[in-house]
Amino acid sequence: MTARAKRDHGGGLDAAAAAYGGSRDSWIDLSTGINPEPYPTGIISQDAWTALPDQAAVDRLLTAARRFWNVPEAADIIAAPGASSLIASLPLLAPNGPVSIPGPTYNEHAAAFRFHGAEVVEEPSKAVQVWVHPNNPDGRLKPKAEPEPALTIIDESFCDVMPEASLIALTSEPGTIILKSFGKFWGLAGLRLGFAIGHPDTLAGLSDHLGPWAVAGPALEIGAQALNDEVWAAETRVRLAKDSDRLDALMRLAGAQEVCGTTLFRTYTVANAREMQDRLARHHIWSRIFPYSETWIRLGLPPTAAWDRLEKALAA
Repeated sequence: MTARAKRDHGGGLDAAAAAYGGSRDSWIDLSTGINPEPYPTGIISQDAWTALPDQAAVDRLLTAARRFWNVPEAADIIAAPGASSLIASLPLLAPNGPVSIPGPTYNEHAAAFRFHGAEVVEEPSKAVQVWVHPNNPDGRLKPKAEPEPALTIIDESFCDVMPEASLIALTSEPGTIILKSFGKFWGLAGLRLGFAIGHPDTLAGLSDHLGPWAVAGPALEIGAQALNDEVWAAETRVRLAKDSDRLDALMRLAGAQEVCGTTLFRTYTVANAREMQDRLARHHIWSRIFPYSETWIRLGLPPTAAWDRLEKALAA
């Protein structure tokens, strides 16, 4: 088994269906923290599918991204085929030395640095520090780093639900890279679109590593449209907050206590996480548990049509 196959993630409905029965389409996947009511993509132009992406399409996307995230004028933005591809590439930009990644957190950061031969530690490092902000799975925010490292990587994949917490202003100076994911808040994980934002000196060489035409034409077109739609974003934040409160109420009735999370996912303490995952899976509802905790279970939000089914499964 490869190192990648061993890493723990949400998803995996095929394996869940093999274990508990039913077709993949019969399952509700609450294991990923992806917005269950995605941005409506509409009709995509034929050129987006058939032509090599031109610079004008890239510029439209990056202009929309700069405005949506209030990117400082001094910072650059690089679009990539998903935040995961950027996570895999960022060790190439890092100085030598230990890499501080306080856990528990999203495990691809540590895996990427270890693949490149770096030592990954929990304690602060003067070389590189990586923070997921807000953190997955507990929602904690990045504290002030002591000491300040040569390079700070801040993964804001879930920060679009709380834009007031963004640390994007730090990218006006060298030494900080902010990652943004399009799959979580907009619910379009299959589009594979992510961004690295930082001072040009800090991002030097990243575009060359990604190569030409890194982002597909449909992703450029849909991404620009969605980032320009601030009404949809505002309405979505309100809906996510309301739905996450509803999920908390259901889980409390089922005996769970909140650990925290974001409005896209909620992490709870229960008596036995594996037993609760099994209980939900018997109703073809998939959740996320963690190899480092016997009591934590994480649920994303269900789509509108699935709330009754979740409520019945929790009450069973």
